[in-house]
Formats: sequence, structure tokens, C-alpha cells
Amino acid sequence: MARFCACLGPDPGHRDARPTAADAHLTAMGAPPLAPGLALLPDEPGHAEGPFEASGMRAVGEVTLHNRADLLTALARAGAPAPPGCGDGEVLLRLWARLGAPGVALAEGMFALAVLDGRDLVLIRDHVGARTLFYARADDTWAAATSLRALRRWPALGTGMNLSAVRSFLVFAYLPGEETLLEGVREVLPGRVVRLAVDGTLTQQVYWEPREGHDEPSGPRPDDTYALKLRALLEEATARRLPEADAVAVLLSGGVDSSLVTALAAKLHSHPVHTYSISFGDELPNELGYSGLVAAHCHTRHRVLTVSGSAVAARLADTAALLDSPVGDPLTVPNLMLAEAVAGDGHGIVLNGEGGDPVFGGPKNLPMLVQEMHAGAPGAAGTPWYEDRATAYLRSYRKCWTDLPDLLTPEALAALDSAPAPQRFVEPYLTGPDRMTHLLDQLLHCNLRTKGAHHILTKVERLTASQGIQGRAPLFDRQVIDHAFATPPALKLRGTAEKSVLKEAVRDLLPATVVDRPKSGMRVPVQQWLSGPLRELGNDLLLGRDARRRGLFRPDTVRTWMRGEGTLLPRQGGKLWLVLTLELWLRAYDL
Repeated sequence: MARFCACLGPDPGHRDARPTAADAHLTAMGAPPLAPGLALLPDEPGHAEGPFEASGMRAVGEVTLHNRADLLTALARAGAPAPPGCGDGEVLLRLWARLGAPGVALAEGMFALAVLDGRDLVLIRDHVGARTLFYARADDTWAAATSLRALRRWPALGTGMNLSAVRSFLVFAYLPGEETLLEGVREVLPGRVVRLAVDGTLTQQVYWEPREGHDEPSGPRPDDTYALKLRALLEEATARRLPEADAVAVLLSGGVDSSLVTALAAKLHSHPVHTYSISFGDELPNELGYSGLVAAHCHTRHRVLTVSGSAVAARLADTAALLDSPVGDPLTVPNLMLAEAVAGDGHGIVLNGEGGDPVFGGPKNLPMLVQEMHAGAPGAAGTPWYEDRATAYLRSYRKCWTDLPDLLTPEALAALDSAPAPQRFVEPYLTGPDRMTHLLDQLLHCNLRTKGAHHILTKVERLTASQGIQGRAPLFDRQVIDHAFATPPALKLRGTAEKSVLKEAVRDLLPATVVDRPKSGMRVPVQQWLSGPLRELGNDLLLGRDARRRGLFRPDTVRTWMRGEGTLLPRQGGKLWLVLTLELWLRAYDL
């Protein structure tokens, strides 16, 4: 159980066994060097290993490869066979050393890798962002870590709160790009190789980005061809993520995404499949009927975990502290409790159905599609209600975008006047010159690269790693994603039927009532929590001395929200949850 950090100082003596200037910075971050410039953070939950060496390069990493056999074959064909028994991190390092970025692109898995490559520090993050990696520069030294807290401890950086990132979080409910809440610290984007040089320069290389392609396949029924190919890819993606000789756990909500992963695991695995669902009490609407139906249909060993509001209140602060960036998702504590249940039952791997919406199209795209219909009307651009696509996207999120003038203090608003607008995170996908052709694909691309990488996968990784287990998402498989963007939009959104091609690909595996049911999502009783067990905590935190000293939020607005007054309904609970989550995270990082 560890994460890692790496430093590149002004004297680049990587091959020298003597301590370098960079090693002093590693020690300051709480990680005694294991090799010059490289260290593990043994007291932080993660899957880091190293250092390991190949072709004169040293590296540390958090690397789990799902297609290891294919990669070993590729190395052998390139004339650089890996030694027997070498770890996944060393395999990835050898791919980089021998084949460069194209070699990394061959890998399927979850990885963050830091490589001392000659006089440079090279940072590599997996295709979709299943593992995270951060970096910063101070005292003529580059530092990188899979732990944001380690960089916060770095005295040379002297970082404070990044106000621009505060606004981004309130708009998105997560941080959608390179920025973090620590001033001067950036996040490596997924599918990227970042090269940091001793002289302070930085270069970035994209080794993978999904591309749309609508070539019609041969055959009398193209629709069936897309679904059949998708089915084969889903089976392969699931099989590669199953443990070799042990039972597997699956988080089962009862929606089509988690249900199809459950069904595929039950079909492909020769060991028991254990499923886990959440309940917030019998008196609240839930999906237990559907999850129970799927569990019975697939003959899994099913367990329902009941989560009370008092448990959420008691554990919210500790859960927020586990995350490198806040996530304004009220399911965070229940997700952690599920991870604890899975680990307590002795499982090391848990599958989930995350990825269906950002990859194949869920209901949250519909407001933007409707907006586009109106925007295309004659004279629409001149009407008072017209908005550009990026702004309309922020509004469609229904977080705090429209509330910022009333929520933030005048001082905070004034300080943000010169800060880049939050639209910059979505503009490349919606209005940029390299955007995809069809609006649905643009939205999916945007969702994949923002919410997928910086909310869904990050949350899963940090919460599961805290319990020593691995959360794996077959629907975020790179080949599944490539096929999704090669599928015509009309097969993903057919009329009002979302994720149509995905449903057709697995229709024979599940009851029709599960496949054809409309998406409802997990109904979390946020408002009840905030007016019940979290009421006192919320008042103490959001109206207390620390919050007033920080000067972010207007106390009168917070009081109005806490009392359930104003015009925020029905999204009031979710917006207040964002503010509370942010406050807890800032306190955990002493900001």
C-alpha cells in the first residue's frame, strides 16, 4: 500500500548513487528516497511499486496492466523481451524505453508512471485516467506525485488555495482539467506523456485520443454488426479484468450498465460472483427490486448494504480527506462503505458499471441536444436567451454556475475577474477546431475527458485503494471506447432510447425489464440528510470561524440555503452539498 513521488533537481545525476538535490525535496515530502530522485510514500493508500530499471532508465509507478500477454509479445517482436517475472511497471517502462509513446498506447490498464529518462523526468498517465498524477515546480526542481498531499507538504512550493479551481469545482462538482485546488500544482491529463526538463521547460505529447468514425460496415444489417462487435469487445474487456483464480465482486445498482457487467462476469468467470447494492432505507425510493432481479437471474451471491444519514454525517470528513480533489457526489461515503464491505469479504478486485453514460450517451446529454434544436432556429443567435454551446453546457450541469454571483463574496468575485473562464474546459470539445462532427459525439467526448477522468474514475480509484482493493471498469476499456466513437450517433441515441447499441449488445443476457427500463439513477436523500443528521455539522462548518476567515461564501446566502429558503428547489440539496464537500476538503488540506 503506497503511492509514489519523484523529483528532478538542478543537478541531474540520476545514474549516480550519491544523494542529489532532488532527494532532499523527496524527504521533505515525507518519502525517503529509494533511488536518486525516486521514492514511495508507504503511509498513503495506493498501488505503487519501484524503483525498477530498464535501458538505463529508472522509474516508479502505480501500474496494473490488463493485456500483459499482448505487451510481452510486442516487446519480444521489437527485440526487447522482458525478463520472466518482471512486474507490470517494468513492462510499461520497457515499452516506453523501446517504443516510446506508441508503445505506451498499446497498453490497456490503469497506470501512472514517473521515469527518469536521461536529463528529464517523464510522466505518463493511462488512456482514460484511472490513476492520477500531479506535478509542480519550485526551487529549480520538478516534483511529481500520485499524492496531492505529498506536494502540499513540500515546503519549497509554499502553495495556497487556487481560487480559480474553487469556481471550477462549484460549476462542475469536480475539477475538469489540469488545475488543482493547490496553487502551482497541475494534473497530468489522461492519454498524455509530459516531459519535464532540468531547465524548467515542459513538453506534452498526446498518445491516445478517441476519434469518431462512421464508416458503414459490410453486411445486410449494419446495426447488428455494430452491436455484435460491441458484444465481443465487452466480453473481452470484462474477461481481462477478472481475477485469475478467485471470486470477484461487482457493484450492482440495478441499472443496465452495472447489470451487464454482472451478467458478463457471471458468464465468463469460473469462480463465484458476489454483488453489492446500496439501500437508504425501505421508506425511500430505491432500485433494489432491479438489482435483486439481476442478482437472482445471474445467480450471484448478493448483499445489500444499508446506509443511514447518521453514518454519512459521521464519515463525511474522513472520506473527503481521502480524495486528492473534492468530488461533489453524495454517493461518496456510500461508495466507501461498499469498498469496505468488499474488502471485508476478502475480495481484491471489484468491477463496476461506470462508463456507460459518458461512452454511449446518457440522459444528461438531452438538455444540450434540445438547446441545439432551439439554437438552430432562424434568428436564434440574436435572441436574449441564446447562449454559446460551452455556456449552455455549464448551465445544463445544474450545479452552481448561475448561483456564483449570490454565493461568492464580492472579494472572491473581484479576484476572479481576470481568471480564465470555466468554459475553457469544454470549449475544445464543443466549439474547438478539432471537435467531432456530430453534437452527440462532441458531448460524449467532453464527458469522457472531463467527468470520466476527473470525477468517476478518480473517485473509484481513491476510495477502493483506501481499502487495498482495485476497482475496475470494463465500460471504460480503450477498445470499447474506440468502438463507441466509431458507432453512428443514431445507434447510440435512437429516438429517446439512450445507449441503444449497448442495450442491443447485451439484450440476451438480462431480463427485458432491466434492459428497457429508463435510467433513474441512484436516488440519494441529500435534502433529508442536510435537514437532519448533517444540519448541525453544516451550520458549524459553513458559518464557522474558518469559513468566514477564508472569505469564499456569503454567509447570508449559506444561511438561506441551510434553511431551505429561496428559489433553489429542487436542486437545493445538491448545491449545498457542493459547498459542504468543498469546505471539508479545504480543512483536510489545511487551506
